[in-house]
Amino acid sequence: MSKEWGHAASVEPETVDGALLARLSRDHDVAAELRGAERRARRPADPRVSVVIPALNEAPNLPYVLPRLPPSVDEVILVDGRSTDETVELARQLLPEIRVVTESAAGKGAALRTGFAACTGDVVVMLDADGSTDPGEIPLFVGALLAGADFVKGSRFLLGGGTADMPRHRRLGNHGFVLLTRVLFGARFSDLCYGYNALWTDVIDDLDLSAIGFEVETMMNIRAHRSGLRIAEVPSFEYRRRYGEGRLRTFADGWRVLKTIVRERLRREPAVESERRPQLIGDEEALSIGIDG
Repeated sequence: MSKEWGHAASVEPETVDGALLARLSRDHDVAAELRGAERRARRPADPRVSVVIPALNEAPNLPYVLPRLPPSVDEVILVDGRSTDETVELARQLLPEIRVVTESAAGKGAALRTGFAACTGDVVVMLDADGSTDPGEIPLFVGALLAGADFVKGSRFLLGGGTADMPRHRRLGNHGFVLLTRVLFGARFSDLCYGYNALWTDVIDDLDLSAIGFEVETMMNIRAHRSGLRIAEVPSFEYRRRYGEGRLRTFADGWRVLKTIVRERLRREPAVESERRPQLIGDEEALSIGIDG
């Protein structure tokens, strides 16, 4: 029986597909588009969905995350950062079928790479263990992938999204980074430093991720854009973490994000970027969903 995906009001596969065809750049890379079309044609209509959750001493928060996962999720991978509390034990109590792997190195970027390597699904969704990201939004992300996107990023700044955990200085910093990526790469994102993302596993190698810390989200978004992947933004609401102190350090991690943006600009461009510059469907004022490419 086919699983139910993408029934959120903001995802309309037929409309998105038509817009994709209508908004292809006049100078797009035909060869790259054909390769992408072949890859999309091989993807299943009813994909196996893996969820990757990096966690370090998040035992008090897991009851707000694991029981709320949609039943249509096929695989859950907890990437443990060598927790010293009951994170692993509680995870297995809450979800006996969960797979637990230990991160190879410290940092969120390293944890995600470890989780990706362990995935067996066709689609992977990245979820935080602190209760700030809503597992109930997973069908919206998967629906956008089924509508034709290769990579789907959550946005707190689209209609229907929002945040309860972003002070003014962080909001201004995120906005500044969004503008910078628009100037340097032509990427028309509405949000940049947010970790709720999903992608087909057949594009993981295209991203060639190497970031260690929280800057991994910035690297992921920029490389998806520069690789010519079709990128969708969907609205997402970020909650405050339930318990404990977050590990994000505004200025230190902001500096890492800035350095990542600059390094990506200096990095040798993939061949596709010089011939094809994808853009989000619609303007930056788009209200619900846009696909890059």
